[in-house]
Amino acid sequence: QVQVQESGGGLVQPGGSLRLSCSPSGRTASNIATAWFRQAPGKEREFVAAIRWSGGHTAYADSVKGRFAISRDSAKNTAYLQMNSLLPEDTAVYYCSASRWGVILSALRDPASYLYWGQGTQVTVSS
Repeated sequence: QVQVQESGGGLVQPGGSLRLSCSPSGRTASNIATAWFRQAPGKEREFVAAIRWSGGHTAYADSVKGRFAISRDSAKNTAYLQMNSLLPEDTAVYYCSASRWGVILSALRDPASYLYWGQGTQVTVSS
């Protein structure tokens, strides 16, 4: 069984930065993908960013491209989401997810590609 642990959320002013961490624990394949999704109050969960651990291919939502960066440290079994130039509309609960096996590039944005999900971490952007 794989558990996904997130950390790093909090309150930040507009224009500020935060870094989220995600550590899938348990028996994970070396070619998994990790993704971040977010859900704001009254809205549906939406894709934010994803990375394939083997090869490092990434995908981003248009709304965060150029501001957010996803990376992974295989030695630490941790994925990171560096969020810069944060906007009030980035306020949401951020969920980390991990796949069971490899994910093809065209499916990185699909939540159905991910079997394991964390509990979520709150990110609030407000002055």
